[in-house]
Amino acid sequence: MTTSALLDSARARLADAPREGLGELVESRRILGLGRAPRIVPRGSGWHLGVLLLTDDAVLATGEILRARTEARRGYTAESQRLRAELAAAARRGGFDEAAIVHIGWRMLQPDAVDRGEASGPLALVDGVPSVRWSASGGFVPLERYLDERIELLAHPPAGA
Repeated sequence: MTTSALLDSARARLADAPREGLGELVESRRILGLGRAPRIVPRGSGWHLGVLLLTDDAVLATGEILRARTEARRGYTAESQRLRAELAAAARRGGFDEAAIVHIGWRMLQPDAVDRGEASGPLALVDGVPSVRWSASGGFVPLERYLDERIELLAHPPAGA
């Protein structure tokens, strides 16, 4: 089965599953030396399947994940916490609902290239089988099995998740 066929089959099974927002960080132009705060604007939605984001017509590599929230002054012990809070506030300013899950920094993948034997992000053809590398240090697993597991987790999340 081709990579595109596996992804199309997954889309059909995910039709009623919840989607998460895709966003893009936009820096505002300065007018008369004054600029607005950056914002993350909506760029669609998709199903989050681990290292993959599946949309109606594309497959993306997952980037950073955050929850939109209203900006608030807080004291942070780490610079990384402050940066994440700024991104969460940028998502809220960009139009995402409070507490909405937003994906930024995602990358478009090429399933047709995978079928030709080329790697595309975490996707690759391994011994003729479309496969996915589920972590930076992990090995490849067959894409079909990976999608089956991720769709099952999305449809029936573990208790307390």
